[in-house]
Amino acid sequence: MTPKGCMFDFSGTLLRIEPAESWLRSVLDAAGITLPDEELASYAEKLSRTGGQPGGTPPELVPAGLERLWQERDLSAEHHRAAFTGLARRAELPWEELYDALYDRHMTPAAWAPYPDTARVLGELHGRGIPVAVVSNIGWDVRPVFREHGLDGYVDAFVLSFEHGIQKPDPRLFRIACDALGLEPEAVAMVGDDARTDSGAAALGCPVRLVEHLPVELRPDGLLPVLGTFGRAG
Repeated sequence: MTPKGCMFDFSGTLLRIEPAESWLRSVLDAAGITLPDEELASYAEKLSRTGGQPGGTPPELVPAGLERLWQERDLSAEHHRAAFTGLARRAELPWEELYDALYDRHMTPAAWAPYPDTARVLGELHGRGIPVAVVSNIGWDVRPVFREHGLDGYVDAFVLSFEHGIQKPDPRLFRIACDALGLEPEAVAMVGDDARTDSGAAALGCPVRLVEHLPVELRPDGLLPVLGTFGRAG
């Protein structure tokens, strides 16, 4: 069956978080803190290794005291903030007040960049009358990010784990999205970057397509093959 609707993951699929160094620099600038470039880069590398940047590099190690919170981080806004600020603290920055500021920064539209083909793919699907849902494991509302980047008009439904208390790969989250699009699961393709979580849609009969989770400049046109799944525009 040719799909009649499409679900997309958010981070690493449609948009990508800024590099850890610019993430940290933005927060330091807002706090009036100036560092030599080498020192800033060193702190950014430490933060990256901890996994404390949502959407960034996965943690090298999750401490025992954070393991359960990490596994459940996308079930609520509180869990999400606590998990990522807890990991970031392992970088031992000399400014305690920056951990929450760093978390707040990652929720701003300026911290995210669409992949080069995101607008083209979403726009063409919209033009073909193919409804789209964004299905994301996340602890905050991504709608303002899509609105700021001019992408919100292409999305018919946002299904965010923290709003439902369910996280991928649980098929129930994908079912909610299919219902929101008014389509049976086998008629809705799922596109994401995480084989473990995004392939949960296959349990409902959804075809699944995976793209690589890479920085924006390294993954040009990663979404364009998805259009072939839906055939040619009329």
